[in-house]
Amino acid sequence: MIPLRDNVPSRTTPFVNYAIILICALTFYTQLRQGPHDKSLIEQYGMIPARVNNPGQEIQVPLQRFIQTRSGLMQLMRPAAESPLGASATLLTCIFLHGGWMHFLGNMWFLFIFGDNVEDRFGHLGYLLFYLAAGVAASATHLEFNAASPIPTIGASGAVAGVMGAYMYLYPRANVVTLVPIFVFLQILVLPAPLFLGIWFVLQFFQGVATISTNESSGVAWWAHIGGFVVGLIVALVLGRAHILKPGVRTVRPQTDRITSYRVYPRR
Repeated sequence: MIPLRDNVPSRTTPFVNYAIILICALTFYTQLRQGPHDKSLIEQYGMIPARVNNPGQEIQVPLQRFIQTRSGLMQLMRPAAESPLGASATLLTCIFLHGGWMHFLGNMWFLFIFGDNVEDRFGHLGYLLFYLAAGVAASATHLEFNAASPIPTIGASGAVAGVMGAYMYLYPRANVVTLVPIFVFLQILVLPAPLFLGIWFVLQFFQGVATISTNESSGVAWWAHIGGFVVGLIVALVLGRAHILKPGVRTVRPQTDRITSYRVYPRR
């Protein structure tokens, strides 16, 4: 499911959300300038669970080269590049790196759709602190479930998941215009935001559980998504019930041209 837009207007310009997207874009551009075979940025600023749990220990990362041994093919290894800021700092720095165009564009698009409205409620400084905290919490969750992994973890997905969790609580009557591929057809639907985000979370949860039961890694940090989403939801719930956040705005009915079906919650 690909969100196209929501029906919640923004009261203020989301400067922080735009700044985060710009920083991620500049970082991704720097990665592209290095070339596809230079992984130094990822190894230096990506979060390597084995390094965080064993500071000072040399971490070996695999090369794309194999040698033939009596027992079969063996992949060659080399030492990972050292982290200049220390292993613990990579729980934060890793959220600004991405592994490819689809990874980068997907994260930034979801952040663009949902982040402005969350910034509306948290305020600019509050949103910045919330986003960074959600990213660290997501990294810590991944670390808990992959403690010995030598694979660098990168991506804004966990922090963006935190934004989505907060959005789910803050805008329970919002609707999301969604592009849903069904076999070879593209269907445009207007879905309640809790349904859209709930389906997304359930998919992440079952994928995460599957990695535990099979003891295999798919290359996706499912538990970072889960941890970020849960933390974002809880933080928004606590601050919302404490009346610390700014009041919400009324949703507007989405345009129904070219929309095959829709559902609108009654306004408060």
